Order: sequence, then C-alpha cells, then structure tokens
Amino acid sequence: MATTTVLSNPLNSETATLQDNKTSLTVTSTVERLSDSNSEKASDHFNDWPNDFGFEAEEEFRTPVELKVTGSIPAYAAGTLYRTGPGTYKTETENGKTIAASHWFDGFTQVHRFQILPPSASGESTRVTYNSRRSVDTLIEYIRETGNISIFTFGQKRDPCESFFKKTMSMFSASNVDKDKPDSRNMGVTLSVNMPGLEPPPSHSNHSDGINTSGIASLLNKTDANGFQLLDPVTLEPIGLSEQNVLHPDLKGPLSATHAKTDPLTGDVFNFNLELSSKATYRVFSISASTQKTSILATITDAPPAYLHSTFLTPNHVILCVWGSHIALGGLKMLYTRNMMDAMNPLDPSQPCRWYVIDRSPEQRGVMATYTSSTFFAFHTINAYEEPSSTSSGGTDIIADVVCYDDLSILKRFYYENLMSSSPNALDYQAHTPKGQSARAWMGRYRLPNIPTTTPDANPTKLGTKGRQVIREFAAARDQSVELPVINPRFLNKKHRFVYGVTDTGKSTFFDGLAKFDSHTQTSVFWSEKGHSAGEPIFVVDPDGEAEDSGVLLSVVLDGYRQKSYLLVLDARDLSVVGRADVDGKVGFGFHGVHVSSSSRVGQGGKALALNT
Repeated sequence: MATTTVLSNPLNSETATLQDNKTSLTVTSTVERLSDSNSEKASDHFNDWPNDFGFEAEEEFRTPVELKVTGSIPAYAAGTLYRTGPGTYKTETENGKTIAASHWFDGFTQVHRFQILPPSASGESTRVTYNSRRSVDTLIEYIRETGNISIFTFGQKRDPCESFFKKTMSMFSASNVDKDKPDSRNMGVTLSVNMPGLEPPPSHSNHSDGINTSGIASLLNKTDANGFQLLDPVTLEPIGLSEQNVLHPDLKGPLSATHAKTDPLTGDVFNFNLELSSKATYRVFSISASTQKTSILATITDAPPAYLHSTFLTPNHVILCVWGSHIALGGLKMLYTRNMMDAMNPLDPSQPCRWYVIDRSPEQRGVMATYTSSTFFAFHTINAYEEPSSTSSGGTDIIADVVCYDDLSILKRFYYENLMSSSPNALDYQAHTPKGQSARAWMGRYRLPNIPTTTPDANPTKLGTKGRQVIREFAAARDQSVELPVINPRFLNKKHRFVYGVTDTGKSTFFDGLAKFDSHTQTSVFWSEKGHSAGEPIFVVDPDGEAEDSGVLLSVVLDGYRQKSYLLVLDARDLSVVGRADVDGKVGFGFHGVHVSSSSRVGQGGKALALNT
C-alpha cells in the first residue's frame, strides 16, 4: 500500500500519533476553540467545522495593513499574491429587504493583494502587507435600487412563476446598469497580469505607499465571458472595462474560457471565443507578446456549444476539449433561463467528449486532428505535454491531465445553501450524499496518440462518429484527487509528476484541506486542520532548487473558529508548515490567484511576462 501522509499546522499542534500501515503518518492538532467572544459555536455546523464566514466576508482593507508573521517565510517568496472571487453574496435594499445570490459563482467579487516583502537587512524577517477592495460597487447599488438580481448570472435561482416574456425582457434590462462604470460587471474568477494585446488605461493611484510593483503594468479580472475588468495593480480600484473584440473583430461571441493559457517561454496567450447562433462557432486564437497582435488559429463549427472553463496547451498545440456541458438550443436557452447553469443539458453519457488538436506554429495549419473519448465534465485542466508516440515510430503523443466529474451535479453542490456549514440544506446534503458520489472529483490522465505533425488529418472525426480515440491512462481515486490544481510553473508544457490542490474528503461542507498528488503512485500527501478551510494553493519556485517540488505553496485559509483568515506557507516537498501571516478579519473564499515574483523574468518594456490563472 502506498504512503499517505496527513499533516496539520505544527504552529498550533499539541498532540501527534504515529500509525505504521506501510508508513502512514497522521499528525493531529488541538485547536483553540471558543477562545474569544467572536468565536463560533462549532456544534451548530456540520462536523463542528464552521465555514459560513468565508462566504460572508464584507470587510475591505483599502489601505494596506501589515500582518503578523509567524514562522519564517523564505525570501524567494517575495512578490505580490493577488486573489479574486466572491467576498459576500448578499446586500440590503433601503427598505431592509435582503437580496442574495443563490450560487457561489455569482457572489460579489472582491480582490485581495498580499505583498510579500523580503528582509531589508541581515537578521530581519520577511514581511507581509495586505489590502483588498470590492470591484462591483455600481452593480451592488443597482441591485439595491431594483430589489433583485436581474442580470445574467451563472446560477441565480429565478421565480418559476415568471412568464417567458418577463424573463426574456429582464435579461436585457440589465442595460440599466451603468456599463460605462468599471465596477458595473461581476467577473472575478481568474486574474491576468500583463496580458498582451490590451493597452492598460492610466492608473488612478499615485502608488505613494512605497510598495514595489516592479514589472506589473496591468491587472485584469476575468470570467467565462469575453470581457475584462482592468484593475489598478496597487489599490485594486476598477479602472476600465474591455472585451475580446478589441483584440480581433471576429472575437464577437459572448463566451470564452476564464483560464487563458500562457506560453511560459514567450508570454504568448491562447484562448477561444464562442459565438452562439444557429451553429456554434469556436474561434481559437493567440495573442503575441512580442507583436501584441491577435491571430485566429482555427475556426470550429462542428462541435456543440458548451460551458468550457479551460483548455490545454503544449509547445506545439492548443487542445480544445468539448466535454459534457452542452448548452441547450444552440445557446438560445440562456435567453429564457438568464443563467448558464439552467441552460445546460444534463450530461449525456452517449455523447463523447470531442478533442480538437490545433496547430500553434507560425504556419497556423488549423485543426490537425479530432479525437473522441468517453464523456466527463470538468472545470480545470492541469497540464499537457508532448512525448514520442507509444504506437508509431517517429510519431508524437499528447498527454493531458484534467480534473473530472461524472456528471454536472457539482454545479448544484455549489449553491450557497449546500456549501455553508450551518445551512440545513448543507447538513442534509452531506448526510444523504455517500462518499464517492459524482459531485466529487477524480483526476484523469489522457493520451492522444500519434498526432499529425505536418499535415492536418485528411479524414477528421465527424460529429457523431468515434474516429481517432483518446486513451485514458488512469483515473485517480476520489479520496486522493484534488481540485483547483496547480503544478510547479517550471514544468508547464513539460512532463510533470506532482499536482497540488484543495481536497474534498467529506470532513466539511466545503474544501477541507490541501494535498500533493504524485502521478507516479496516484497517492497524495495531505495538510488538514479541523475547522480551517484552505483555498487554492499557489506554487512559488525556489530559484536554488532543482527538484520538481522545490518551493513553497501559498494558500489563504479561514480559521472558522476564530472567524479570521491567514496566509499559509507550506513546504511543497512534504506540506509541512513554514510560516503564516494573520489577517485581522475574514478573506472570502475566492476562486483563483496569481503570484508575481519580485524576480519575475521580464519581457519588452521591463514588464513581467504575462501570467494567467
């Protein structure tokens, strides 16, 4: 049996036990509970694991504050960590009526900035400052004034008694929001730094706080749509809005992947734009970091419209996998439902995933080949790389890792009523949801054999036929798999071994720890602290390290008992705690972040190369 390790925070640890089951180590900790007047009664929450406060974080820290640092944060972690995602999900009208978002993906965006400062003199410690800001104030004011959330959303529940006419017209009534204001759109899922092709507007701040922002020329908030919200890199103030059609006039569809892919060597950015009409049109495009120009690499019209959160990238190809999240009626159903979730058809096991392999070389030869595989749903791709073919001498295979789900039930799990630890719905959901059910992820590795290297496939796989087949090499156990996956960025587009992410092992109604997954053994090492809910880890490379796991992980964690958050720093080798920086308040459970190192490799104009989450 393979080794599985569970680690807790030794800065709080008082007890430890060792069990020898082929060297299985478990470290537990006693946590100070109910230690002050703000502490929460844990017994009111599922498994005594309170997490409500991470969904109700209303505090803003518009002026940077210095955080108390415990332990030792390595100097090479110096730089800026940005995080984005929902702060709170509800607001009140003037007459006291509470208006609340239904779905976690529709919470009101707040952006966070942790500035990690290296020691300035011998003997000093690394310092951390923190500031945050909402980026949707105009939108919140509109909701307060109208008394409802009538804009297009991901999963807002609607009154089933509304007429079709009222539902359709209210989708367009969102034009009453002052769209000229940069804080009028809710789009905080991922962040991009220095994305090519967009001219950043003048900053609104004088950056007089003296904090280094070297190399950060622009910061963008993004979602699974074609828009961008531009933010001041220091104050986080929204300063502009833009859309993909400014990059290229053909990028006029409403949908895109929030996870654009960046070439780690050139800084070129790759994504798709999805236009909805009688026939869905995917346009896969690249943005050159050197020329700032956008090129259409392929136009695909034989795939169903789908909600696709991410794509794959290798040194020579973009891979668009159209998995089982098809949008009904060619996308037109969104006009009626006014949200993405209700517009999707249930996952149909008889409809395979379609994998389009697109040439990204200067020759731009379009779709080289199309493959199919058994169907699944996914949010996040992990990594992809090329290696010599396993079936053809001199050929090339693509290996693609992705976090998978059996169906779309994970989307329903992300309703607030199913996530918050004190919610009766969440308690019932957990009590009647057995382990291993389809709302929990598993990690899959797929092989696309014998990619055409010079000439596109003369007989591409047609819709409704099998044609070229993808080979699934493994499907990791759910209790060993992770979500919000990251790897050492030095191994992007290369063969990797380790994947890091958050865990969902059933101990709470939300994510309940962090893990390091070993793709060789398909087992994980875990960090977990009861009542402490961790967010997406960010890998920061040790510049002096040569091993794949040389570095630290940065994760924002909520201590549910104390109702306060902290920045956790773990050694990426064994997930032992290196240090932490405590926030005197709550940081909302966000989605994704990006770390810009103080020593980031720069491109033209002294800017750090583009970074996408």
